[in-house]
Amino acid sequence: MYPDVLSLNQTKEPPMQIIEADLSEPRNAEAVVFLLNSYACSPEGGGKPLPQTVQENLAHSLHARADAVVVLAFDEETPVGLIICIEGFSSFACQPLLNIHDVFVAPEFRGTGLAGQLFEFIEQIARSQGCCKLTLEVLEGNKRAQAAYTKFGFTGYELDPQMGRALFWEKKL
Repeated sequence: MYPDVLSLNQTKEPPMQIIEADLSEPRNAEAVVFLLNSYACSPEGGGKPLPQTVQENLAHSLHARADAVVVLAFDEETPVGLIICIEGFSSFACQPLLNIHDVFVAPEFRGTGLAGQLFEFIEQIARSQGCCKLTLEVLEGNKRAQAAYTKFGFTGYELDPQMGRALFWEKKL
């Protein structure tokens, strides 16, 4: 559907438009699926495409969730950046939080400042919603993302240094 973004922006300038996506709009819905599938195909995303059923239902399912926030970056008409968040709740602060679930910047736009712009945008949304913090998970081996997140002010979560930092675990159902 979308042209190869490698050939679109040789100057490495940040994209011209960052928006909170309205997933009822086909352009935004298609962009979310395109970008998340690009992320899934990368080594950081598991190295294989999203299942067809996910590609067909992702935008609609996110749109149906009142707690989902999606931010997109476009270089002209080409989608080049994505953040998908789900609102949670901090019982210790008794306030909402925004969990950044997916972050993707097209490889040819990395190092341009786009990620920082996306994070600034999502932070503004979180503040406007009264959130007490942003949270995210990152793979242990994704050093580039860890460096970026540190630059944007993220740190490992801990309540007491003697107990150590939090670990992210899962149990598939």
